[in-house]
Amino acid sequence: MRNDEVANRLVEFADRLEATGVKYKPRSYRLAAETVRDHPEPIEDVAAREELDGLDRVGDAIAAKIAEYIETGEIAELAELREDLPVDIGALTTVEGVGPKTVGTLYDALEISNLDELEAAAEAGEIREVSGFGSKTEENIRENVSFARQASGRVRLGDARPLAEATVALAEDAGAARAQPAGSLRRWSPTVGDVDVLAATADPDQLIAALIDWDRVETVIEAGETKASVRVDGTRVDLRVARPAEFGAALQYFTGSWDHNVKLRNRAIERGLKMNEYGVFDVSGLSKDDREEQRAGDRVAGETEARMYDILDLPLIPPEMREDRGEIEAAAGGDMPDLVAPEDLRGDLHTHTDWSDGRESVETMVQAATDHGAAYHAVTDHATGPGMVGGVGLSDDELRDQIAAIETLNVPIPLLTGVETNVDADGDLSTGDDVLAELDVVVASPHSGLGQDRETATERLVRAVEHPEVNVIGHPTGRLINDRLGIAPDVERVAVAAADAGTALEVNADPRRLDLDGDAVRVAVEAGATIAVNTDAHGTAALTNDRYGVHTARRGWATAADVVNTRSLDELRTFLG
Repeated sequence: MRNDEVANRLVEFADRLEATGVKYKPRSYRLAAETVRDHPEPIEDVAAREELDGLDRVGDAIAAKIAEYIETGEIAELAELREDLPVDIGALTTVEGVGPKTVGTLYDALEISNLDELEAAAEAGEIREVSGFGSKTEENIRENVSFARQASGRVRLGDARPLAEATVALAEDAGAARAQPAGSLRRWSPTVGDVDVLAATADPDQLIAALIDWDRVETVIEAGETKASVRVDGTRVDLRVARPAEFGAALQYFTGSWDHNVKLRNRAIERGLKMNEYGVFDVSGLSKDDREEQRAGDRVAGETEARMYDILDLPLIPPEMREDRGEIEAAAGGDMPDLVAPEDLRGDLHTHTDWSDGRESVETMVQAATDHGAAYHAVTDHATGPGMVGGVGLSDDELRDQIAAIETLNVPIPLLTGVETNVDADGDLSTGDDVLAELDVVVASPHSGLGQDRETATERLVRAVEHPEVNVIGHPTGRLINDRLGIAPDVERVAVAAADAGTALEVNADPRRLDLDGDAVRVAVEAGATIAVNTDAHGTAALTNDRYGVHTARRGWATAADVVNTRSLDELRTFLG
């Protein structure tokens, strides 16, 4: 599917229009981008049927540009906008507080076109001299450039994973016997530097040729006998080709992490073995010099990844755990957790509908959840309050109206009433206690005041955790990956309070959030807190993002027993009280 690729172009179109002072049109392009990104089928298939203009919020003009891009790989008008405003708008707008209009203004005033120039201007005190700016704005920019620079070099998991899966499909279509994502992508890291894919075949030339001839490729970086690197939608894709008999060894090696692999190699050495990307070899009868050759010795493992661990007296360690954080010791001692799996989830406790800022009706969302395999579903539209803009939040009276409306619906699975209420800077909620008491699920989330210090942020979340009507703390840090850091509370203190109060901490599965992250999940689980894996879906397509949340929870060593929405409806209701 090229949906994300096309959506990213529409967002860039919107940003560039806004940067040049165009009104109204940018919103149309952003809404169309949401539609394309969330559409459940490949956008290129819709284009092939000439049905783009039938998509919600995609008019004739935008449909024509999508068709142009799919057919040619370019949008002529977007190319003109790039020439008129030659800036790295994607990188510049990752600086918190720098939107498209700011980019346009700073280019006109100071000819700032990239992060280096932005940082230099802030350091030199030039930004404060621009009309409409001041010293505080300049200071904020200076403080946030380093984070933006780091973010601009990383690709979000939600963008990288579909690209990797498309590359895997390409390799399989070209004759690969086996193919899988590798690297940090296979460990489900929240961001990756590039996309790594490993394939097994007896004919590497065929796979390399298929990659470099792919119509999605913008640039061929290199192409060798067993490896090729290309750039697709601005992201580097590396395809490595292994012999079929060595695929398991290569998959283990190229999944990493480096520190995990070093410990495994040392464990192999202790057993008179040599471990590398080609297999595990018995080198006990060889001289030191003879052992240097990569495939020297008798190969005793390599075709499967499971055998690579088994030969070292270890069970197969899930990729998400391979960060050298005690997983090898746990595996050797028989203490490795049985991690939660995507099929363990029974329902979603944090979703939105067109009652607030969602794009679908309650009935449509519930039917999609049912089709996705859910046994129950919660509607938790936004409440009004801090961080809510454009009037999207529901008042207490509107929440009561929604409760009444939901109770009249004939839906295929049990439907829970709920709300995503706002946790203000002091830890107070934006919804009245009497309304909260009428709801099945209360998700309390921070949406504003995200620049707090650690102590204040911790106290804020603990206060929300201990509220008697709160069931789940939604996206606890408020971070947006590559866009903003969010707050940094003492997770252990919050988790201990959550365990005591019987409040779940969310792993928000939106790939832009993944909040809590894996490290925080592990802290929370060890503190005895319960986890909720939710999608925060604002449309039907986003319900399938639950896999990102599950794999993030697995990075934190969470089991099904640690996750509240793996439980039956009766067990869930007991937890919710």
